[in-house]
This record gives sequence, C-alpha cells and structure tokens, in this order.
Amino acid sequence: MINDIDETKAPLLDHLIELRQRLLYAVLALALACAVSFYFADHIFAFLTKPLAVAFGGREGAKLIYTKLYEAFFVQLKVALFSGFFVAFPIIANQIWLFIAPGLYRNEKKALLPFLIATPVLFLMGAALAYFFVMPAAFRFFLSFENHSELGGVAQEALPAMGDYLSLVMHMILAFGFAFLLPVLLVLLARVGILSLETLVKGRRYAIVLSFAVAAVVTPPDVISQLMLAVPLCLLYEVSIICIRIMNRRDAAATAGQGDVIRTD
Repeated sequence: MINDIDETKAPLLDHLIELRQRLLYAVLALALACAVSFYFADHIFAFLTKPLAVAFGGREGAKLIYTKLYEAFFVQLKVALFSGFFVAFPIIANQIWLFIAPGLYRNEKKALLPFLIATPVLFLMGAALAYFFVMPAAFRFFLSFENHSELGGVAQEALPAMGDYLSLVMHMILAFGFAFLLPVLLVLLARVGILSLETLVKGRRYAIVLSFAVAAVVTPPDVISQLMLAVPLCLLYEVSIICIRIMNRRDAAATAGQGDVIRTD
C-alpha cells in the first residue's frame, strides 16, 4: 500500500513541476510583451483614440485631458498591460495547450483544434467591429449632445478624460470580443452533451431577449451600440445552431459508417 502511494507521488510531482514551468514561461512572455508595449504606449494609445478622432470629424481644438497628475502615467501603464496581454496571448495559450495536450487522446486533440482556431478569429472579429464601427458611431451620438451655445451663461464643450476614455475603449473591445465567442461556447456545450440542438432551437426567442439584455448591460447607454451588439449576437446564435446541426450529421454519418464496417466484418 505504501509503495502504491509512493509511486503516485512521482507523476503528481512531475505534473506540478511542468505546471510551474509553463506558468513561468507565460508570465515571462507577458512581462516582456508589457515592457515592449510600455515603450510604444504613446503610439498604441494614439491608435486607440482614432475612433474618437473620427467622431470629432477633424474638429480644431479636439483633445483629451487628464485631471490628475498621475493619470497620464497610469493610462500608459494600462495601455501597456492591455496591449501586452494581446501580444503575449498566443504564447500563453500555447503553454496551456502544451500542458493539457499530453493528457488528451488523438481524436480529442483533433476535435479541439477547430475551437482553438475559431476562438482568436472570432474575438478579433468582435474587437474589430467595436473599433471600426461601433465606437465611432457611439461617440458621434454622444458628441451630438454637445452644445457650444451658452446655457445659463455656461458653454458646453466635450473634454474627455484620458483615463475614462481608455476604460470605455477597453470595456467595449473586450465586451464585443468575448460576445463573439458565443458559437464556440455553444458548440462546445453541445459537443459534451450539456446542450442539444432541439434545446437551442426551442430557446431561440429567449436567446433573442437575452442578447438584447446583455447588449444593454455591457455597452454604453445608447441605442446604436446596443443594436450593433445585439444583432450580431442573434446572428451568431443562428450560426451556432447551423454548426451544431452539421456536427450532428457528421457524427451520425461516422457512426453509421462504423456500423457498416462491423456488419461487413
């Protein structure tokens, strides 16, 4: 009995050592990416401010301000962390895969490969939608309420703070990016048997309501950005149903083919 316990300690210790090594590589990659991103933080932040510049429409005197002495520094730090994570994510994901892959069968690795490819692609599609379309439209909508005429002797002028603007941009990019991962989540749940195609089809009306509810929570309080998230979510839900239907047909065909081989033998 003691010998059996001693034999199980070695594999567990090996796994823990490998996990520590993978985590160390991931942290080092993240630290290096953040350091490089901090050096180019001004250029990255300039890229993130382009949707606001589009919304201002080349207006003379448009600017971002900071109201705290340390705000500009922390903005650059947040930009470095935000950008560094995106740069280091392929390495981090690769280290995670190298840790879990030895415990998977060949067919399981083959089944996970499409999800590994689709996840970054869908996330980038959601982030691109937020950056190129949603944010300029939402910012134009907000700036339309700016009134240069004096109201009660006080003029209104939009002077966004750097920290607030960066928080809004990061929130919208992450919200749209993660929202576009809906097909990956639903297909995975269907693959492991938690959800069925019939359940998704019957719950279509609830999914539409939930999509608009999620869009109302994670986007700024304007109709434009909410619609630009809710409508793609509804479309992605339908794409998930199509993907699951195709997956079920392939599984059924594979099962039927195996049955034919057994009967032939």
